[in-house]
Amino acid sequence: MIFALNTYIHLVIHLCSMKKIKGISRDTLRFILEVSRSSYPNEFAGLLQAEDGIITEVLILPGTEAGESSALLRLYMMPNLSTVGSVHSHPGGIIKPSNADLQMFGKTGNYHIIVGYPYDLQSWTCFNAEGEERELQIIDDQTDE
Repeated sequence: MIFALNTYIHLVIHLCSMKKIKGISRDTLRFILEVSRSSYPNEFAGLLQAEDGIITEVLILPGTEAGESSALLRLYMMPNLSTVGSVHSHPGGIIKPSNADLQMFGKTGNYHIIVGYPYDLQSWTCFNAEGEERELQIIDDQTDE
């Protein structure tokens, strides 16, 4: 039963990750950078959600474990929501996916952000599920005037 549930979850994630993403909200990116900075020296991890083709939310799963060298997302704790990818920090500043990252990328979508020290607007990169860099535009948030 758990295997079937995990298979279903991964299928839903895969289908949802096929959505065309235009970019990430500037406020969402700032949130990611600030949470990563405040988690330092531990890693931070979450899942990305999009609305109208723009990444606008970070889902933090219950039971996520974070340490100085890794963060573990408990995907079985994910509610029935669609995600387009993941985000996590590399406190050492090396913004390149590890083998463990690549294994997770294949399960959580096609947009994966890694942020690194010093956690500013120049210290992040987006990757696809295979770990190849991909462009992700920062989209200024609309303000009601």
